[in-house]
Amino acid sequence: MAKKPAKKVAKKATKKATKKAPAKKATKKAAKKATKKVVKKAVKKPAAKKTKRKLNPALLKPYTPSADLAKIVGGAAIPRSQVVKKLWVYIKANKLQDTKNRRMINADDKLLPVFSGKKQVSMFEMSSLLSKHLK
Repeated sequence: MAKKPAKKVAKKATKKATKKAPAKKATKKAAKKATKKVVKKAVKKPAAKKTKRKLNPALLKPYTPSADLAKIVGGAAIPRSQVVKKLWVYIKANKLQDTKNRRMINADDKLLPVFSGKKQVSMFEMSSLLSKHLK
């Protein structure tokens, strides 16, 4: 299918604009506005090609967890993102999220040393406490 030229589309738009306002005569300004809108819709730019984002190598840097954190996550050196993922798997498997306020995490025996002895920690506070256990 061939695209209609912009002039033909503009003529149709002006005709439609004049038909819409039978009580008042369509002014030239109203007709031009309608024409511009239709022409913009008819003449579209081709979509820009999306390029895949490159990962920052700093995010992939492996950290060795402390002995307390290694009980939960494992002793091998892994990136911080994987540490957080494994920690969330542990939290959800043991149902340690607070039932009323889901942002709070209740510590069990393994998590107490990681959370610096606090019995309840928020999700946001958890990330800062984790950094003390990664080197």
